[in-house]
Amino acid sequence: MIATEHRKVALVTGGGSGIGRAVSLTLQCNGYSVVICGRREAELRKTAEAASPSGKPILVVPADVSDPESVRSLFDRIRQELGRLDLLFNNAGINVPPTPIEDLTYEQWNRVVSINLTGAFLCAQEAIRLMKTQNPRGGRIINNGSISATAPRPNSAPYTATKHAITGLTKSISLDCRDYDIACGQIDIGNAATEMTQRMTAGVPQANGAIMVEPRTDVRHVAEAVLYMANLPLDANVQFMTVMATRMPFIGRG
Repeated sequence: MIATEHRKVALVTGGGSGIGRAVSLTLQCNGYSVVICGRREAELRKTAEAASPSGKPILVVPADVSDPESVRSLFDRIRQELGRLDLLFNNAGINVPPTPIEDLTYEQWNRVVSINLTGAFLCAQEAIRLMKTQNPRGGRIINNGSISATAPRPNSAPYTATKHAITGLTKSISLDCRDYDIACGQIDIGNAATEMTQRMTAGVPQANGAIMVEPRTDVRHVAEAVLYMANLPLDANVQFMTVMATRMPFIGRG
């Protein structure tokens, strides 16, 4: 089945929790046919069960974005069942506990790089192949960069390195794919209220060594921002957008 103009097809990686869940549900209730992937099938099912009954059911595809074969199988499902892809939201990501650089293990470093960076590359690569050949041609890729794409938190080398690299990947996709009607942008998110940021309510280390409780903002604002970026025509693009809690200590960090 080929998606019609009024129901575009979106893939959200890491769709089983937090930002991925919020974005998936917002896209689904705004007319998108949504595919979600992630490693935890039970959590993906919870997202699908929360979908609006007025929209098309969310397609759940368990997948590991760091595994090339798993990513290929994911996109095979999309081709077979939906026929095209209009939006990829590269959202899947992990972190490790704050650790001094010299104490990081190779396994910790490699796992973060494999999911946060290689996973985004593998999914973008498959999306580009599909978007270049489908009819109508083109689509949009939105990468979740995080404000750590700009400034690090203390003892966060693997996460910060991957998020800085996402910025380079975003720019490269934008440059290399614009002639094929593929737009690519990045959303940098600061302190959206999800399970991942719950620890900030008890205080987290700052660059000056202090421990500070940090404000958070409702994750729905992030989802609405992604929806805005997604709904632009392909001749317009939000290259970079930052959505953050207004009073979080980001501007001037360090």
